[in-house]
Amino acid sequence: MQTNLADFIRNTPDGDEADGILRNCVHCGFCTATCPTYQILGDELDGPRGRIYLIKQMVEGAPVTRSTQLHLDRCLTCRNCETTCPSGVKYGRLVEIGRKLTEEKVTRPFSQRLVRRMLASFVPNSALFTPTMRIGQHFRPLLPKKLRDKVPARQRPLEWPTAKHPRKMLMLAGCVQPSMMPNVNIATARVFDALGVEMLIAPDAGCCGAIRLHLGYNDEALDDLRANIDAWWPYVEEGVEAIVMNASGCGATVKEYAHLLRHDPVYAEKARRMVELTRDVAEILPEFEEALVSVTRRRSVHTVAFHPPCTLQHGQQIRGKVEHLLAALGVEVRLPADSHLCCGSAGTYSLTQPKLSYALRDQKLERLQVQEPQVIVSANVGCIAHLQSGTSTPVAHWIELVEHMLSV
Repeated sequence: MQTNLADFIRNTPDGDEADGILRNCVHCGFCTATCPTYQILGDELDGPRGRIYLIKQMVEGAPVTRSTQLHLDRCLTCRNCETTCPSGVKYGRLVEIGRKLTEEKVTRPFSQRLVRRMLASFVPNSALFTPTMRIGQHFRPLLPKKLRDKVPARQRPLEWPTAKHPRKMLMLAGCVQPSMMPNVNIATARVFDALGVEMLIAPDAGCCGAIRLHLGYNDEALDDLRANIDAWWPYVEEGVEAIVMNASGCGATVKEYAHLLRHDPVYAEKARRMVELTRDVAEILPEFEEALVSVTRRRSVHTVAFHPPCTLQHGQQIRGKVEHLLAALGVEVRLPADSHLCCGSAGTYSLTQPKLSYALRDQKLERLQVQEPQVIVSANVGCIAHLQSGTSTPVAHWIELVEHMLSV
């Protein structure tokens, strides 16, 4: 694709990156076939190829309209198109540049500005989010259904392991997971404890940055990144083996830290080191497969349907590892026919684009439940909560299933 950048963006970091990405696109349209929003809406501008054209027009100086912003808002950033693309177009990075430009050039309606500001200020702030979630869980039966869908039933926390081990890894607790689904983190720590690895959490680490980044608050998102690096760096200097991610959305974002901070003279090198250390739990546990088989016994769940989050299979390009590991532990894993497609959660998408989000959820659940699972498992807190809001079949993180099988 030929480009002619406008003066306002020529020879800037965003301009250079957008130019390189756009020039890789060959207009083939393969991406359209695997785009969830295009499949529902049938509008070329609500598919990757159409959005790429919109962004091309923006960086070449064409007027940016509210319509342009709307089509970019509807993108889930699932990055399925990246997996499909034969030319290696980094669409996820391009759409973030496009969104940044639209935020600069188009004034949103007041109601949207208010909602997005509230989400960016409230959700990543655990000091505000946690007590609010606790209140919501306490009064959950009385809440309207739309609000109840966003408030998972309160879990009875497992016991955090207290043993000390020479081998240590660091885990990001996350901003919403500790209050919404605390047992995901605790189960992770218990599984690693059974394998002789102590899991540490840096108390000053917070949101990975994804929420503010995808809402267009780029400077605040970069501050989130820097705060996490500062919180993790002493542990890195002490020699932790890895930074473990059990929320695939967080993992996909942290693995972008080096790119996002590449021009920061203070944090660029530290960010690169964080990316080197960051691994999803599904990348680490296969290395312990033999030991894991030896410490797992109880198998009250024999059949699960697995929804691989977009941030795992498309964002991090991790496929097959969860299925293989669970199979090694004696669990039959069934994938739905559309396992490559998004469930509609996509961070705050279910709040900003509820109609599309719920349509994708119901479509995904229909295909998952055809598998007749005892449990639906996934690998991201948002996907789990979103899917559970539409079914009575239990939905859990796959690491919770592994922890349940521990015999020690």
